[in-house]
Amino acid sequence: MKGDEIAERVIGILAVQALVAPSDIGPDATVAGLGLDSLGMVEAIFAIEEAFDIAVPFQPAADAAADGLAGGADLTTVAGIIAAVEGLVAQKAA
Repeated sequence: MKGDEIAERVIGILAVQALVAPSDIGPDATVAGLGLDSLGMVEAIFAIEEAFDIAVPFQPAADAAADGLAGGADLTTVAGIIAAVEGLVAQKAA
């Protein structure tokens, strides 16, 4: 799966959770800026996990790095979420 496809699917999932159009979400958008509270974010992560058949770690970056995840998962921005999903998809494929 290509990065563009992953980004498009992640943005689509976030758009559903935030009740906005995917075209209104850019990579620099923050989760807070989309209006997603902690419950909305958990629901989005569950949807992402299901869509990509991956497990997204809910850990601070330092803990994730200690567990061997590339720099931890930045789940505060759309770009960070996309990067985390890309990394997890690549790990799964390897």
